[in-house]
Amino acid sequence: MKLLIFLLFFAAPARADITHAITTSTQLTVNAAATQAQRIGSSFSAAGSNIDTTDGTTAGTVSVGTITSGVYSPGTIAATQDNAGAAFSYSQSYTQADAVPTSAPSVGAVGNFSNITSTAAGAKDTLAGTITSQGVITITAGGAGTSAIGSVESALTIK
Repeated sequence: MKLLIFLLFFAAPARADITHAITTSTQLTVNAAATQAQRIGSSFSAAGSNIDTTDGTTAGTVSVGTITSGVYSPGTIAATQDNAGAAFSYSQSYTQADAVPTSAPSVGAVGNFSNITSTAAGAKDTLAGTITSQGVITITAGGAGTSAIGSVESALTIK
């Protein structure tokens, strides 16, 4: 028994490296105003069989049309049947382009394009975020177009 007590007194002490890390962060974001627009171009097509075309002055032609402010406008096209009573077909399609703007778009007033997304700038107003030394997170909402994120990370490493 004395030997056991003697061995306990001289047993090697426990050794451990302990690391504790606390990381805190607050991220506050206020978005800028943004406008995204896609302009579509003009397209025109005409097709047919057993017909004659005219632009009103010359038979067998199709008018080249005109372009104003970046928008194509096809000329007048008349189609007449080659042989009366015979089968024929004729089709024509036109997609009008968005006009080329004369100035940069402003948020909320970008009406001359077909596909538009416009977002007003964020308003920081009361946007705020704090983290105390005790790890208490306080986030105060801002206006539209803002975000706030707070985080506390605690890591304990024992080797």
